[in-house]
Amino acid sequence: MEKVASKTKKEAEVTGTKSATKFSRETYIKWYESMLLMRKFEEKTGHLYIQQKIRGFCHLYIGQEALVAGAVSAIRKEDNMITAYRDHAHPIGRGMHPKYIMAEMMAKITGCSKGKGGSMHMFSKEFNFFGGHGIVGGQIPLGAGIAFADKYNGNDNVTLCYMGDGAVRQGALHEAFNMAMLWKLPVIFIIENNHYAMGTSVERTSNVHDLYKIGLSYEMPSKAVDGMTCEAVHDAIAEAAERARKGDGPTLLEMKTYRYKGHSMSDAQTYRTKDEVKEYQAQDPIEKVLETIKKNKWMSDADIEAAEKNVEDIVAESVKFGEDSPYPTVDELYKDVYDQHDYPYIID
Repeated sequence: MEKVASKTKKEAEVTGTKSATKFSRETYIKWYESMLLMRKFEEKTGHLYIQQKIRGFCHLYIGQEALVAGAVSAIRKEDNMITAYRDHAHPIGRGMHPKYIMAEMMAKITGCSKGKGGSMHMFSKEFNFFGGHGIVGGQIPLGAGIAFADKYNGNDNVTLCYMGDGAVRQGALHEAFNMAMLWKLPVIFIIENNHYAMGTSVERTSNVHDLYKIGLSYEMPSKAVDGMTCEAVHDAIAEAAERARKGDGPTLLEMKTYRYKGHSMSDAQTYRTKDEVKEYQAQDPIEKVLETIKKNKWMSDADIEAAEKNVEDIVAESVKFGEDSPYPTVDELYKDVYDQHDYPYIID
């Protein structure tokens, strides 16, 4: 039985555990409503998966919501975002109505990827969300490439490239880091360190347990961040984004976080204890934000109840939309793919 201590000295030294930045009432309420929607949507997703209304692989984001909410508040609408296969919360945070995500998971034509991608391959050009990628680490060079395109086109957009702690073992990461620093690309590499690559702890995969140190060998500004706190995430992303927009290149942020659920819906979670999960649940990012809201009397009990009801209605609407939507027709198999007839120089 493995166990990762959640309150080690190193954890206490994580940069940005306490943020000195003052945020507005509107920001806190936005964080709360956004994270609550992510949480309730994911909980419903889990229930529907058990009922076999959603099939295939499915990875829930419950517990990690601050990594998206805190980042979105620190960037612009024009900025880009790309991640791995735990990808339901990111488009919600960017503003996509979750009904299109639910439809996608149900393999319906109205889904954000036309029902062809499923849980692991969300996409939205409108919200500058470039996936959802099922290949571990496959999104890392893609994130650098998107940033390269922005630099080439002469704008000051920034790309947020998320990855899991297991993905940092992929060779593509080092190639992407090298080129990103060489060309000063406007990309923020974000490690979602929830301590486990599937069921394997960070301690069992490398002697380097502080993953942000990987970036230091490329002289890339790198640091660890309290990923269970919206304020800390926002501050770290805002600083990295400002650096990127000035042309100073990429940043690596190791977000210390935790997933309350298993790696996927089929994970028996035998590699960790229930007590460990409870320790992290005591640091819940939604409860932290709600506590600040209540302390400052920014929302009454009636306001909070109304917000919860609104989220419940959105989730219910999303389920109905998904269930009522049609499946793709057979001719969709031939759309959105490369066709040699469009490229006559290709020889059979």
